[in-house]
Amino acid sequence: MKEFIEEEQKQQYNEYVKQVTPTHSLPMQMAKAFVTGGIICCLGQAVLNYAGSLGLEKDVSGAWCSMLLVLLSVVLTGFNIFPGIAKWGGAGALVPITGFANSVAAPAIEYQKEGQVFGIGCKIFTIAGPVILYGVFTSWLLGLIYWVLMMAGVI
Repeated sequence: MKEFIEEEQKQQYNEYVKQVTPTHSLPMQMAKAFVTGGIICCLGQAVLNYAGSLGLEKDVSGAWCSMLLVLLSVVLTGFNIFPGIAKWGGAGALVPITGFANSVAAPAIEYQKEGQVFGIGCKIFTIAGPVILYGVFTSWLLGLIYWVLMMAGVI
């Protein structure tokens, strides 16, 4: 009898979990990420085109594009708009430079009440720090492998 009750409870629990667990459609998530990333890329391209029409060199136009996209991301993070965009667009908003800017600005805004040093200074790279660390380490490792392969004459 005890086993029957335990089995019934497990079944009820599983049904409850099915009811409260959100379902996600992978094709829909991919479409949202594509649209969001596409809009960000279109904004970047518009900045590049405008800067080019002003007579700026390609490198300078690219720098302005990056700075303006970072600024836009930080401003939208400050007004608590970017988290909604990131929730809807997923990787489409988080992968480009805008997502990195958001990952630096969000902790700075969240921990500002703890002061300049122990709040912002200590917590600003909470999210972005591991990305920077592993990005630098991976690029160093790949550079070392490339150098060894060049020295061996493989490349």
